[in-house]
Amino acid sequence: MAIEIIIADITQLDVDAIVNAANPGLLGGGGVDGAIHRAAGPALLEACRALPQVSPGVRCPTGMARITSGFALPARYVIHTVGPVWRGGRAGEPALLASCYRESLRLARSRGIAGIAFPAISCGVYGYPPEQAAAVAIAALRDDLREHGDLRVLLCCFDARMAAVWRAALSPA
Repeated sequence: MAIEIIIADITQLDVDAIVNAANPGLLGGGGVDGAIHRAAGPALLEACRALPQVSPGVRCPTGMARITSGFALPARYVIHTVGPVWRGGRAGEPALLASCYRESLRLARSRGIAGIAFPAISCGVYGYPPEQAAAVAIAALRDDLREHGDLRVLLCCFDARMAAVWRAALSPA
């Protein structure tokens, strides 16, 4: 099981797939989502628009994932997942966040992906406390990798402070 924490621009990573912390409409936005859409080019937006809506304005419900090509990105694929908005932790946020990681890995395996990079899902404008998000993410990744086998997982942080939070969560108790 390989989980590695790096400080990098996720849009520059040469991996099989990067994960996009998307919104339910999958039509771009701010933060990681906006950066991925800008770097991938307009074809990514068109591919997202082509994905069917499961309800008005929703192409990907919270906790689920969808996959597209990476277009102009070094990554071959973008796996879009919608993390939960933080509501104090009593609205099912941990289960939904864990599902984002599991569903992204499930899609990766379905495409024969060997390496995948995740951002800190829900830790930006969705307000999930990074320490709590990291604990949920690491537990979900470890459980999944233990059950389904090896996959190279990069946890891509945008700065040293966030990387320290994730490293602390990854350290054995």
